[in-house]
Formats: sequence, C-alpha cells, structure tokens
Amino acid sequence: MNWTLEVVVVPVSDVDRAKTFYADQLGFHVDHDTRINDEVRIVQLTPPGSGCSVVIGTGVVRDLPPPGSLRGLQLVVADLVKARDQLVERGVDVSEIQVLGENPSPTGEPLDNVGFVFFNDPDGNGWAVQQISARG
Repeated sequence: MNWTLEVVVVPVSDVDRAKTFYADQLGFHVDHDTRINDEVRIVQLTPPGSGCSVVIGTGVVRDLPPPGSLRGLQLVVADLVKARDQLVERGVDVSEIQVLGENPSPTGEPLDNVGFVFFNDPDGNGWAVQQISARG
C-alpha cells in the first residue's frame, strides 16, 4: 500500500498576503480558494510538478501553531541555480547557494543532494530548496 503526503498546512497571519507570496512570487498554482463561511477559508496551492500541496487559511485546523512557526519545509529542484534565479527575479529574499555536506555521487552534478538555498514566507515560515537532478 502506498502512503502519499498530499497536504501540509502552513500557519499564516494574513491569507491574502500569503496567497500572493506563494502564487506570484513562488509560482505555486492556486488549486482553490474556498470560503465556507465567515470563519473558514481554505486556500490550496501546489508547487509546479509536486504531488503535495500547501494549505493556508482561517479555521483550517484546530490548534494550528502560530504563524511563522513552521521550519524545515523543503522543495526539491533539478537545477538550483535556475531556481534561485527565478526566486530572485520574483522578489523573494533568498539566500546564496550553500553546499551542506559531501555529495554522495561526486561524478554527478556537483550540487546534487548537497546544494541548498533558504527563504522565509512573509510570516517567517522557513523553507529550503535542495537540488536533486535525478533520483536513483
């Protein structure tokens, strides 16, 4: 049996501001923006090519951690240099490329598995982008 991770709820303080950041600056697709009532709004966004979406909103789940408290969210791309350039062009405050550790396949792409950039969303939720050009 396959178990797939499909949604991660990201706590934000301003749904419209976060939606603009994720859609316009990161390039996530807006799957839906649903207002169930005055207390519940669910916005689902999916990174290009991803099987997992993020959900932001109000009244999404009980006991959601405070906005900005999520750390360790990670995206994977085949070309970190190109991905970083896109983020910079879209106005994202993203770190320089960092190499963390030693590449387990030194004959492949030098940044594979060990190349990362980091950024925060407007609330301070922390994201990483890692390069993996091919999976074995």
